[in-house]
Parts: sequence; structure tokens; C-alpha cells
Amino acid sequence: MLAFLPAPVRGALAFALFILNTVFWCIPLYLVLLLKLAISRPGWRTFHARLLVRIAEAWIEGNNAIMRLTQRIEWNVQGPEGLRQDDWYLVSANHQSWVDIVVLQRVFNRRIPFLKFFIKQQLIWVPVLGGAWWALDFPFMKRHAATYLARHPEARDEDWETTRRRCERFHNTPISILNFLEGTRFRPEKHARQQSPYRHLLRPKAGGLAFVLEALPDRMRTLLDVTLVYPDGYSTFLDLFMGRIRRVIVRFRSLPIPIELLGGDYRNDPAFRTAIQNWIGQIWAEKDALIEELRGGQGARPAAAAH
Repeated sequence: MLAFLPAPVRGALAFALFILNTVFWCIPLYLVLLLKLAISRPGWRTFHARLLVRIAEAWIEGNNAIMRLTQRIEWNVQGPEGLRQDDWYLVSANHQSWVDIVVLQRVFNRRIPFLKFFIKQQLIWVPVLGGAWWALDFPFMKRHAATYLARHPEARDEDWETTRRRCERFHNTPISILNFLEGTRFRPEKHARQQSPYRHLLRPKAGGLAFVLEALPDRMRTLLDVTLVYPDGYSTFLDLFMGRIRRVIVRFRSLPIPIELLGGDYRNDPAFRTAIQNWIGQIWAEKDALIEELRGGQGARPAAAAH
């Protein structure tokens, strides 16, 4: 344990180790990707895809080891047993910072299929990681501005087509798809601007989740509803590296997806759209109450926690 080191030293060390771990595992990942692209036979491509996932899981274990070495974090994780790596899962969580992904990877690595999430198209150019996300079949999505959509309404269906094409690849391969229903990280100013009816959450957006259910109606049967709380109010990568995150609370539950919500047309069926929004709204109300309980009745998340 190196948690005794001064915060700046520990932060620099943790950051350097995370970078080294990422570069170390990206070398074999890119080599396997080249083999996958060079050998087009289906059996080999399937083997290479599985090998890429194993490398990514080892990278996550390396990140977990770095956190154990450099941080003194009290993990409070509760959820059902019996999760499987040979099943399909939708994973939904409240979103406070990109540390959420590190936490979710720690909790679910090698317990369910490798977590994948939708990424903005521009992030494919992120050094090292952009190519790794592409190699691992993360779905890249275009995000159009409202002014662009007003001039090109046909672009509204582009994300749906991307989702459908990506999901077709996973019809015979178990997958876990992570969706942050709030669509963005929680900030007090966003909460106020939305006039959110929840104390600790932004308004959920059900469209992305609905698109996955529409694309994989015969595979997606379970929603893993995850609630993340950082009791000390710190949640950024800088906070993590500097040792400010001392406690992390994770609660998750396994919810069956109602059969009537599978395969519906979210874009064109108002009744279906209302049904899935009501379902998500109930989950969000319960999550908000749970966060209030886990935070000890402290009320809405303070601005100081938005570092």
C-alpha cells in the first residue's frame, strides 16, 4: 500500500501506472487486431474477438491492482449473486463522472460479459484508447446539434441505424451494454436547468435503451440497475489519483425487462414510448430514494461535489 505517500506524489504515481498499464495491454491488443483483420475466416475472427476481450479484462484487473496499491478506498458493494458471463445484460447507472466506468468495471469484470458503451464518434481519435475501443466493437455514435437536425431531419435515424448494425453483431455473442440514462454527468447547474423532479438525478432519457431493446428483443431479458454514490463528494479522475475518494457505495439489482417492452417501435409508437418512459421513471424514482438513504438524508448533491 502506497496510500501513505503525499497526495501529489501518489497522484503522479497512480497516473503513470494507469498509463503504463494501458500501453502495456494495448500492445498485444493491437497485434491481435491486426491478425483479426488479416484472417477473414469466421471461426478465426470469433477466436480473435474473444482474445481481444480477454486482453481488455486483464487490463481492467491491472487498473484494479493499481487502485489497491495507491489508494485506500472503502468499497461498499451489494447486489445479487448468480450473474453469468454467457448471458446478455443491459446495465444502467446514474452518472457523476468518468470514474463511474472504472468503478463499474471493477464491480462487474469477469462476472458478466465485457462492458461496452456508446461513445461519441470524435473519441475514436483519442490516442491509444480510441483504436482499442474500435477493436473491441464499441458502438461509435454521431451526436448532431439541434440546428443541424433542423436542416437535416433524416440524420435523426443515423444513431438508430448504428445501434441496429452494432447489435446485429452481438446476436450470437453475449454482451453487456452500459447506458447512462441521464445522458451526461450530474452537475447542480444541469439539475436546476432541467428542473429535474429528482433530488440526486437528472431526467432520464430512454431512447438509447429502447433502441437496444428494439434491436435485440430476443436476447435482452435483464436490466442491471446500478446506483453509485461517492459519500465524500469527490468523484473525478483527479480526485481518484490524489486519494480524495475514500468511500464508494455501489448497489445493483437485477430486474426482468417487461416482455411488452421488447421489440417495440420507440420512434413511431407513442403508446410504447410512454410505456417505456413510465418504466424508467419508476426505476429512477426508486434510485433517487435509495441515493437519499445512502447519503444519510443529506438532500440534493452539493455543488462542492461536482469537482
